Amino acid sequence: MEDEKLNQLFYSLVYSFQMQTWMSLGKIKNPVSDKVEKDLQAAQMTIDIIDMIKEKTKNNLSEQESNFIEQVLADLKLNYVHESTRPESSTEEEKKEN
Repeated sequence: MEDEKLNQLFYSLVYSFQMQTWMSLGKIKNPVSDKVEKDLQAAQMTIDIIDMIKEKTKNNLSEQESNFIEQVLADLKLNYVHESTRPESSTEEEKKEN
């Protein structure tokens, strides 16, 4: 496979896990149910998968790809911590507003 196609596939793979995590964190709507759903266990799983991809591709990524996956992980982990330490009552109130 040509390098450009491989690069695009890599970005697409990481991006798809990123979007799945945003949905699991309740940050974006699930396009299937058209609802905001929060599942922190699923969010942790997809973050772990991205972390595994980062480790398995170590020393085999361009600087740009490495920076991309690092930034994605940093954003997701910060948001995961925020959502997991957030009082449940705030989340319930937001669900009622949506």
